[in-house]
Amino acid sequence: VQLQASGGGLVQPGDSLTLSCTTSVSINQIPATAWYRQAPGKQRELVAVISKYDSTYYADSVKGRFTISRDNAKNTMRLQMNSLKPEDTGVYYCNADYSYRGALRDYGGGQYWGQGTLVTVSA
Repeated sequence: VQLQASGGGLVQPGDSLTLSCTTSVSINQIPATAWYRQAPGKQRELVAVISKYDSTYYADSVKGRFTISRDNAKNTMRLQMNSLKPEDTGVYYCNADYSYRGALRDYGGGQYWGQGTLVTVSA
């Protein structure tokens, strides 16, 4: 499985941005896909995860501002980010787990990673 992330950029606080992640296989066959991010000097953290049944889970820091979704026709996962803050700055990675069967809140990252796309929120 290959994942291709895109959509990062430089935005101002309060702006919106949408990230996309395209998969090389049918995304509706993948039980769980997720977005992670890594801020400078910090560990990679889970941002949001979505199941093949469109169940979702969000980190508390982005709940109410970010929306994760899948477009099965385009084999694409998206992350709509609104009301961006400077602390949202980081490299965003898409992730996929072909065998995950647990609760989304326990998602620990699958074996497939995209290359990352940089999001910078700065005035």
